Amino acid sequence: MTAISPTDNADLGYFGPGSIVWRMHAHPSLMIGGLRTLLLQALNPRSMAAVEQHSKYKGDPWGRLGRTSDYIVTTTYGSRAQADLAAKRLRAIHRRIRGVDPVTERPYCADDPELLLWVHATEVDSFLAAYRTYGAGLSDADADRYVREMIKAAVLVGLPADDVPSSVAEVDAYLRSFDGLAVTSGAREGMRLLLNPPMPLPLKPLWAQFAVAAVGLLPKEARELYGLPWIRAIEPSLRIYMYGVMRLAGALLPVHPQVRDAHRRARTDGLEAA
Repeated sequence: MTAISPTDNADLGYFGPGSIVWRMHAHPSLMIGGLRTLLLQALNPRSMAAVEQHSKYKGDPWGRLGRTSDYIVTTTYGSRAQADLAAKRLRAIHRRIRGVDPVTERPYCADDPELLLWVHATEVDSFLAAYRTYGAGLSDADADRYVREMIKAAVLVGLPADDVPSSVAEVDAYLRSFDGLAVTSGAREGMRLLLNPPMPLPLKPLWAQFAVAAVGLLPKEARELYGLPWIRAIEPSLRIYMYGVMRLAGALLPVHPQVRDAHRRARTDGLEAA
C-alpha cells in the first residue's frame, strides 16, 4: 500500500494514513519497544508504586499487556470517537489511582502530569528505539515528526500539548534530566515477570529473544540499575538477527482487525492506494 497523506477526517482518527504513527505502530518491533517501555517506567518509584498497589499484573500479566496494547491500537487506528472514548475511560481509571510510594514516601496519583509525562516520554523513546534498531529505517526528520505526532496521544491522557517534548532531542534531554530512578522491590519483581512470564514452555525461547532485544535497547544506566549483564560486541549480530525475526513476524502474524479496518476506511475515502 502507498500512503497518500495524513488526514484530519474524524473517521480516520487523530493520525491517519501518511503519518509516521500509522507506519510504526503496526510493526512487530513495537512488541520489543513495549517491553523496554515497561522496564524503564518501573525505574520511577512512584510510577512503580502505582502499578504495584493498584494493578493485578502479577496474577494476570497477559491481560494487562493486552489492555495496554488495545488502548494503543484504538487511539492510533480507531476513529476520533473511539480514541476519545478509550482515553476518557483511561483518565477515569487514573483519577482513582492514588496512594503513597513507600520508597520515596511521596504521594502519587496516576493523573499527575509528572507521571503522565514520564510514561509518555519512555513510550515514545522506546518505540522509536525498537523501530529504528529492529524494524524499518527511519530518518532523523521522520523520527522528530513521530515525536510531534505523538503529542496528540499525550493530550488524550490529559497533558497540555505545550508541556510535551516535540523532538527526539527534547525527549532525550527530558529522560537524561530525570532524577531519582531506582530499582525497588516492585521493579525487580516486575523485571523478572517481564523477562520470564508464565507461558507454555515451547514459546519461552521466542519470548527470550524479544527480552534480550529489549534489554539491549535499554540505556546503560538502566541495565546497571537492574544488574543486567550485557556484552556490547553482540549488538551488531543481534540487530541483524532480530531484523530478520521482525520481517518474518510481519509476514506471518495476522493484521490486527482495527488496523485492517482503518486501512480499508482510508482506501474507501480515497486517502490510501491499494
